Amino acid sequence: MPAFADIDPARFIAEFFTSFNEHLLAEDTDAAAVVDRFHTPDIVQVADGHRMDRDKLIAHTRPVRKNRPSGRIDVHEAIADGDRIAARYTLHVTQRGRELAIEVCFFGQFTPDGRMRQAHMLTRNVATDDRHQQSEWP
Repeated sequence: MPAFADIDPARFIAEFFTSFNEHLLAEDTDAAAVVDRFHTPDIVQVADGHRMDRDKLIAHTRPVRKNRPSGRIDVHEAIADGDRIAARYTLHVTQRGRELAIEVCFFGQFTPDGRMRQAHMLTRNVATDDRHQQSEWP
């Protein structure tokens, strides 16, 4: 049974990304341990045509930890089918006084324990203040 079988897919995806970022920024734990808590060892993420496996994802977390952004995710819509979720959300990030809004079209697969196995994302920068299913991290 998928981890999001008893939870609204919009809430699941908001909580997944929020919790991942909170753990990444709040812990002194090795970034690999945090990545492994939220992703399978064979994770593949493709964002705007750029492929990241586990090692690249871990490397990607280093500047995030260094820059310590704050943000929130507004999920506009999400649907689940089996172990997959499709969602459209806006990621609002504040880093070094600069504010960004990035709309994401997300297609992902998750394990029964809630870890991400694969994801495909298309992104674009937007200027929006829409608030739907909202979740914030530090």
